Amino acid sequence: MQPRDQAWFQGVARVKVFSDLMFPLVTAGVDEVGRGPLAGPVYAAAVVIAPDRIPTGLTDSKKLSARQRQSLAVQIRSVATAWAVASASVIEIDELNILRASHLAMQRAVAGLGLEPDLLLIDGNLLPVFSLPALAIIKGDRRIASISAASVLAKVARDAEMEKLAQTYPGYGFERHMGYPTPAHKAALQQLGPTPEHRRSFAPVRQQIESQTKQMNRRARQF
Repeated sequence: MQPRDQAWFQGVARVKVFSDLMFPLVTAGVDEVGRGPLAGPVYAAAVVIAPDRIPTGLTDSKKLSARQRQSLAVQIRSVATAWAVASASVIEIDELNILRASHLAMQRAVAGLGLEPDLLLIDGNLLPVFSLPALAIIKGDRRIASISAASVLAKVARDAEMEKLAQTYPGYGFERHMGYPTPAHKAALQQLGPTPEHRRSFAPVRQQIESQTKQMNRRARQF
């Protein structure tokens, strides 16, 4: 690929309609899951899939039921030319911030593909730093099959991790809300306090820690 082509690809796509068929190169769709939760790692996936191997019903993971995602994930892993799932830990989220940590997870997923695509198709309007040409596509998880596939794999992997954390930290309901800031999760956080898997850089968690610290200090002064 010529430098002028690379400069064109390193941009933000704002056209209304996309199809993987528009890209004759070897493309990899990349998406992340889990930027909004108060707990748990952020996950990302990268998928290279031929247009004639796209599973029926594939779309943005948020539009699918858990059962549909599980079924599609099995199919994607079976028919994809290459795929990889990666994550960034809670510690990395708190150290880097959630945007940079999600980009780190994307970079790890691309590195895990085992091949070098000609072009990366990234969901969203911001590009992580890659050594490969990349194109950011707004709402790409609805428009590009390979990005949809990445969103499904990342979502299934993260949900499985949160279900494991629910067993380690019972009472928080991780298996139901997957760490997102639901009223039930906030109530559990207030009652039980944060776990090591809670993101201390997120306001509700940080505020709970500050509240607990103040209560401990008041009690200490009473003795």
